[in-house]
Amino acid sequence: MSSAVLDAPLGAPIKTRRPRRVLPGFGPTMGFTLFYLSLLVLIPLSAVFIKSAGHGLDAFWAAATAPRVIASYKLSFGASLLAAFINLLFGLILAWSLVRYEFPGKKIVDALIDLPFALPTAVAGIALTALYAGNGWLGRLLEPWGVKVAFTPLGILVALIFIGLPFIVRTVQPVLEDMETELEEAAASLGAHRWQTFRLVVLPTLTPALLTGFALAFARAVGEYGSVIFIAGNLPMVSEITPLMIISKLEQYDYVGATAIAAVMLVFSFALLLLINGLQAWSSRRNGEGARK
Repeated sequence: MSSAVLDAPLGAPIKTRRPRRVLPGFGPTMGFTLFYLSLLVLIPLSAVFIKSAGHGLDAFWAAATAPRVIASYKLSFGASLLAAFINLLFGLILAWSLVRYEFPGKKIVDALIDLPFALPTAVAGIALTALYAGNGWLGRLLEPWGVKVAFTPLGILVALIFIGLPFIVRTVQPVLEDMETELEEAAASLGAHRWQTFRLVVLPTLTPALLTGFALAFARAVGEYGSVIFIAGNLPMVSEITPLMIISKLEQYDYVGATAIAAVMLVFSFALLLLINGLQAWSSRRNGEGARK
């Protein structure tokens, strides 16, 4: 109890001192947050919908559902989801190796994971194209087996895997570092096999981090342009991504078509991210209930 309360006269109302905060109160903080969010996110996104709907529903529908645009939707979202799933598996394995094992060159491998963050996307695209082209180091080894990577949808998948891997590793790695190995040892002492220990003890703890990394990797892949444009080939109806369609519309001064495609991408991306965040919240709540039991 504070000295101000002890020194107060008997019967006098006790005044409690509010805790001192470094930042201002809820009102100013929330006001600045909404202003900043509106300025950078809400107003630009609202402008996309307003611009796309300015010429009527028929023009919007014609621009957003053209066969060439539909093909780009399928490629962009399909390749992004597949790349995120692949990164989910191999990112977990890589994070596990970095946390649980010691091996020569570990520091170098750990630093290389962040390379896609620092590397300009155009440089990444050129490097991947040089590697996987028919005369590249890897391309010349794969083509005799009938595997062509550069200038195909497979090249797009490779580029999206490259730029999305760090998101999985960097979200799972801290959770693994904080996880107590005694839980795994206790499960093993009770007769659990390795797969049972991983499935029942390790995986529930890692699930929220895995879903977060998956959502980040998917969101980055959907809007990726620089690293994909060089290796894609950009063949209509084959290897043309949706961001390229938006750029093409803008170069043709077709602002209605560009904003219509952008609005469709925005809606689908937001719906998928909302679903993933819902699964993450459900998983965290389920783990919390299990821990209390």
